[in-house]
Parts: sequence; structure tokens; C-alpha cells
Amino acid sequence: MTGKINVVLTTLLVGCALSVVNARYQRNHLVNDIEKLATQQRQLDIDWSQLQLDQSTLGKNERIEQIARVNLNMAPLTPARTQYLTEGGK
Repeated sequence: MTGKINVVLTTLLVGCALSVVNARYQRNHLVNDIEKLATQQRQLDIDWSQLQLDQSTLGKNERIEQIARVNLNMAPLTPARTQYLTEGGK
């Protein structure tokens, strides 16, 4: 009788030990995934900040006017060059 109990207890002990090993493996795997995701999040935050900075820089009127003058050979509009259209009425 005690032999059967020892076999059952040994089987339970081995099962519990395997369960602990499996749980630790899964925990380590999940910790690694969390660390990878945290690294990706930090990089995405850096990229987002850079994009916001680029957007604010690229959208400034001074920069747009400079590109229009230098690259496109455009000049600011003056009242002398302005043409007004009137609606031909009834």
C-alpha cells in the first residue's frame, strides 16, 4: 500500500516540478516579449517626436516662402501686380 502511495506522490511531485519549469519558461518568454515591445515603444516615441518637429519646421511660412522664391523663382504678390475681377452683371 505504501508503495502505491509513494508512486502516486512521486508522480505528483514530478508533475508539479514540470509545471513549475513550464511556468518559468513561459514567464521568461513573456518578459522577453515585454522588453522587446518596450524598446519598440521607445523607438516609436522618438520617431513620433521627430515627425512632429519635422512637421512644425516644414509648415512654417518662412520656409515655404524661401522655397517659393529660391526653387520656384516666385516673387511676393504686390498690389501693382494684382488684378481684380468684377462680376459682369445683369
